[in-house]
Amino acid sequence: MAQAVGRNIAAPLLFLNLVMYLIVIGFASWCLNKLINGQTMLTNHPGFGGNGATMFFLIFALLAGVIGVVSKFLGGNHIRAWRNDSLASAASTSVVAWAVTALAFGLACKEIDLGGYRGWRLKVLEAFIIILTFTQLLYVLLLHAGMFSSKYGPGYRDRDYAMGPTTVGEPEPKGSATGVTGSRV
Repeated sequence: MAQAVGRNIAAPLLFLNLVMYLIVIGFASWCLNKLINGQTMLTNHPGFGGNGATMFFLIFALLAGVIGVVSKFLGGNHIRAWRNDSLASAASTSVVAWAVTALAFGLACKEIDLGGYRGWRLKVLEAFIIILTFTQLLYVLLLHAGMFSSKYGPGYRDRDYAMGPTTVGEPEPKGSATGVTGSRV
């Protein structure tokens, strides 16, 4: 039961982050499409707005969303397997997703600081990126908690799977073991 503490905390957070990253992809792609088409506040779409940081923010928000979704798929595989070999891929992609989300967070702060009119979709996207920065950081910390105690999950120093079973003597060479009784060849 103690081995499932990290899994029980990480699984709902993984699902929450997956849903939030999918929402970020939707809003960022819609806003980027309107910006590329030139349908900003000055032309024919008064609900969009934006300022000088909008283009960069939308690109990094879309990139963070895509990398975040891929990270959550690998994280789901790790939650299912819960071994230290799946931990490596889940932890590394979650760190990359958090780093790109942190870059988008910085650009969201710059966009808010520059001011000007921003439509509700941009404000929602900024809020989701700000929230995702902290929830993704919490998820990364939960994945890496196995380094400190094995009750939070598989750690990097666990040798039970990667090194194979521990034997007292030398392992036998391949093909030198005796046959299985009751089998015919």
